[in-house]
Amino acid sequence: MNMISRDERKKQRGIKKFINSFSYPIRGLKYAYRNEQNLTVDVGISILVAIAGFIFKLNPTEWVVVAFTIGAVISLELVNTAIEAAIDMVTEEYHPLAKVAKDTSAAAVFIIAIVAVIVGLIIFLPKVISLF
Repeated sequence: MNMISRDERKKQRGIKKFINSFSYPIRGLKYAYRNEQNLTVDVGISILVAIAGFIFKLNPTEWVVVAFTIGAVISLELVNTAIEAAIDMVTEEYHPLAKVAKDTSAAAVFIIAIVAVIVGLIIFLPKVISLF
């Protein structure tokens, strides 16, 4: 078996390595989507927000803000999943520091979710009100 060190793999370049590099994040997305209920909810809400964006004809600036907000929520949800998985890999026993790490990563998702709601209200509420 041809063993290639990690450093040698890092030095390898080429289209095959570049194309293969996309498989890792896709696997991570699939895992999180299948196993994390909150990510499924986030994706569902994101789809509804995008539909609302088309209905209310968001301008380019509003689309950028909405897209970055959706990206931030989903990205932090993935980071939270990664932190939880890493902690679970290290210990199955209760440890106060493991709880701190899990709780604070969940808090980061919570904060960006609150920000996302505020962004949604700022962008969509005036459009909804104008209907009446």
